[in-house]
Amino acid sequence: MANRTDPKKDVVIIGLGWTGSILGMELAKDGLEVLALERGDDRDTVPDFQYPGVIDELKYGIRFGFMQKPRKSTLTIRHGMDDVAMPYRQLGSFLPGDGVGGAGIHWNGQTWRTQDVELRLHSYISETFGEDIIPEGMQIQDWGVTHEELEPHYDRFEKLLGVSGQAGNINGEIIPGGNPFEAPRSDDYPNPPLANTYDAELFGEAASTMGLHPFPRPAANASRAYTNEYGMQLGACNYCGFCERFGCLNYSKASPQTCVLGALKRMPNFSYKTNSEVLKIEKAADGKTATGVTYFDEKTGEEVFQPADLVLVCAYSLHNVHLLLLSEIGQPYDPASGEGVVGRNYSYQMTGGTALYFKDKTFNPFIGTGSQGVSIDDYSISQIDFAKEGFIGGSYITGGHTGGRPIQQLSTPPGTPSWGQGWKEAAGEWYNHKMGIGTHGSNMSYRDCYLDLDPTYKDPHGRPLMRMTFNWKPNDIKMTQFMKTKIEEIAESMNPDMMASGYKSENSQYDTRIYQSTHNVGGAVMGTDPKTSVINRYLQSWDCHNVFVMGASAYPQNTQYNPTGPLGALAYWAADAIRNDYLKNPRPLM
Repeated sequence: MANRTDPKKDVVIIGLGWTGSILGMELAKDGLEVLALERGDDRDTVPDFQYPGVIDELKYGIRFGFMQKPRKSTLTIRHGMDDVAMPYRQLGSFLPGDGVGGAGIHWNGQTWRTQDVELRLHSYISETFGEDIIPEGMQIQDWGVTHEELEPHYDRFEKLLGVSGQAGNINGEIIPGGNPFEAPRSDDYPNPPLANTYDAELFGEAASTMGLHPFPRPAANASRAYTNEYGMQLGACNYCGFCERFGCLNYSKASPQTCVLGALKRMPNFSYKTNSEVLKIEKAADGKTATGVTYFDEKTGEEVFQPADLVLVCAYSLHNVHLLLLSEIGQPYDPASGEGVVGRNYSYQMTGGTALYFKDKTFNPFIGTGSQGVSIDDYSISQIDFAKEGFIGGSYITGGHTGGRPIQQLSTPPGTPSWGQGWKEAAGEWYNHKMGIGTHGSNMSYRDCYLDLDPTYKDPHGRPLMRMTFNWKPNDIKMTQFMKTKIEEIAESMNPDMMASGYKSENSQYDTRIYQSTHNVGGAVMGTDPKTSVINRYLQSWDCHNVFVMGASAYPQNTQYNPTGPLGALAYWAADAIRNDYLKNPRPLM
């Protein structure tokens, strides 16, 4: 029972990161009274990201200053259904953001569009190779929306962020220097590509020599001064090398702070509350609509009921799923029977890389941005014969670096002592003579990889923690091993003095101690069939039509790319459906 009830709002938004900021702006522009509830602290460029404090690698890179603390918010993890899950007590594998801006504070800015075949992956495989190549237990699905439908919203999101890049396909015309394998786009990127570093140029030259198609990696790091549609201004990137895990001190990396929030906070019909954790979405007596949310006000210690006509779930993907399970919106997924939907199709990301060491080449690793580099898409999902290669999936490959910080980004060759005088000598010798080539690949969804409520562990409010059941599967390991052969072939053509590779191999187990990516997806997936999806193609709950669920929890399986591009496009797609259809006649849109 709530301690108090606050005045009703037209819209309540749960979480004030990328999607919450965009939905807040779009609905506030229509004159609705909008309230956002954020579980963490308030954050802004000043004072939170100002120089020199924010470039403290120990505080933010190692001690996770902008990440959620497991003592306040965590989950339990296990490899298989017969294992006992244990709490994720120390951040490692993934790093959910904390406070206003969420993970949009500490991301790198790598902004991709999905390939058109990824949005209809099950149909594409069935039509091209036959459904019998899909391994037993793999649960890939179509998204329920096409690239053609999303394209205007991709374009708008890229222009919101001021993405720097080179188009490869404008309205079907292949553009030299861009990605020839991307789906047709209506316009070029709003800003030209970032300048390449020496290692990226070397990789691009080697790839071209082998007949591949290098292009600059698209970056939400502004290559020049830029103003977006909301009047928010970004400054040109200064290549400081402090992107991932840090807020941007230069107003150059796109974030909710630099792209939306400054304008949104000036809207008189928008308000937000921090340190306000939503505990449950409350439902009407018939269960067909939500009446609002109950949240915990950390400042007063009270539970508060916030009534609203429209509830937008815009938290981090894992928290979206947890809240739906706690609120009993949608049937929980049961892997034994295959029935239910909430928690279904959790997936992650498959990464790996090769380090190259050159005695006669000098790099400046401290000069970098979070999305700098030259990429190839020649081994992407649309370019691989799955029947021939024996796996489903794909990857983009990039040469370059994002920085040269002394703790996390100092690499020494194989055989170097891990400490002492020998390590110091190797670090001094090789710090600016090393480059890397990395693979960033897809991860398919499986019947026994899912999210549910833990039967044992509870959070500080007495609610069950969410439990993750996940492990690597042979299909995805075959994919990354395929990429290993392609990367090492390119690397060997560059004649390094030494090479060192790190890829998941047969029998690799998911390890939460090692950072891999904060690209957790699925669990509240979108689609056109309520038997296999939590939300419809407009991201609207099948069960409660005035609840919309944003973010990467909607992805039926993970793409080969970083998730922020489609996350933003889907936010604008849903906002369009809400503003132009739902609000005129509130109802299920499908």
